[in-house]
Amino acid sequence: MKSSPLALGLLALGLLAPSVRAGLTAGMQEGKVELKSISQLAFGPEGVLFIADPKAAAILAVATGDTAPASGSATLRAEAINEKIAALVGTKSDDVIIEDLAVNPISRRAYLAVSRGRGPDAVPLLVRVDVQGQPELVALDRVRFARAELPDAPADVAPAAGRKGGSPRTESITDLAYADGRVLVAGLSNEEFSSTLRAIPFPFSRVERGTVVENYHGAHGRFETRAPVRTFVPYRIGGEQHLLAAYTCTPLVQFALSELKPGARITGKTIAEFGNRNRPLDIIVYQKDGRDYLLMANSSRGVIKVAAEQITPAAKSITAKVSDTDGLKFEKIDWAGVAQLDRLDARHALVVRTGAGRALNLETMALP
Repeated sequence: MKSSPLALGLLALGLLAPSVRAGLTAGMQEGKVELKSISQLAFGPEGVLFIADPKAAAILAVATGDTAPASGSATLRAEAINEKIAALVGTKSDDVIIEDLAVNPISRRAYLAVSRGRGPDAVPLLVRVDVQGQPELVALDRVRFARAELPDAPADVAPAAGRKGGSPRTESITDLAYADGRVLVAGLSNEEFSSTLRAIPFPFSRVERGTVVENYHGAHGRFETRAPVRTFVPYRIGGEQHLLAAYTCTPLVQFALSELKPGARITGKTIAEFGNRNRPLDIIVYQKDGRDYLLMANSSRGVIKVAAEQITPAAKSITAKVSDTDGLKFEKIDWAGVAQLDRLDARHALVVRTGAGRALNLETMALP
């Protein structure tokens, strides 16, 4: 007999518990993952996927069991992936919002954070794309997982009078990554100065208050403490782990990971201004011909490439208003319409970008 879209979802791909319960997954519980929303994704070791649920102000760590090393070609292409997902779950493509993309570095499979619908009633979905470019739902009703709740998240309420946008809770988590045994999280807190970074040890135990961060925004000509980090990447500078964090309109700010202490307030070093009226979307680090580069996708400035060798202790700190761009030099890359970006392997990136009409394509691109 024919199955309804809901039934197909229940029969979709399951992530069963790995047979060897060791390492990072040893202390996880088995059961159903409850999500109120879904936004950012990031992989850690052992096939552990970190999922941001900003409406719940929580981070889920899921043992995917997807730990078989990739073989063969690294290329992946899925045209109109949003339309394929819509057909899979029985909705219109306009109601499929791809929130984030993460590539499992072990299997090189692509995972997508998807919202079915818009607004507070949107349904969170986790989708995996197979090697033929076909999407499949990832069932989260019987998995090994761990959960961390942020203790100082903003309230889930309507915005204050005169302020645009939705509930501030939707920005409790704006990006996350895994580095050196910690889950790094950017977002807003309920503090007066609300822009926050935090480093949560993993496996999860206790989650402390975040670190309030401020930056000098050259395009705006002032210090800012309320604008959240939009995207960031961990990167070692002089042997010390740092975060390179991009904000709207578009300063790139350097923070030393060692300074992220619960309840502290720190000021980052603004090392670049990439231009006003722009929102950074995703950022990765890669190596080519023995040199490190940053690759950043933007809403209005396309994809830009930055030679990381410019980021030294002696790099210029921007402390005065700028009219256009300043600091690190960058190169524009001719990749049109990129909305999501992750590294696929040492030579390729995987992107979600606009295609014909309203289609979104999943494409493999050679790293520039």
